[in-house]
Amino acid sequence: MIHLTRLNGNPLVVNSDLIKYAESSPDTMLTLINGEKIVVLETCEDVVTRTIAYRASVYSEAAGHLQALAWSPASASPRTPEPNPRPPASAGEPED
Repeated sequence: MIHLTRLNGNPLVVNSDLIKYAESSPDTMLTLINGEKIVVLETCEDVVTRTIAYRASVYSEAAGHLQALAWSPASASPRTPEPNPRPPASAGEPED
């Protein structure tokens, strides 16, 4: 979500994944994927910069969660093999 400002000065937050395109003529008009149009004070470049920053923060946070879940040999405790005892020989079977 990116923070923007309407022409009347009211702040709004837009889901940047829903922006289809942004155009400036001379005000910046965002067209959302549902066809809704929003006019904002910020330039197209500002909208793009804020969108990239938002996505970078999402990816960074996701990477931190993945790193915490990742298994690495250094963090694994050494595993000792379980003994494989040989069953005792039956009365009728010869021993090796």
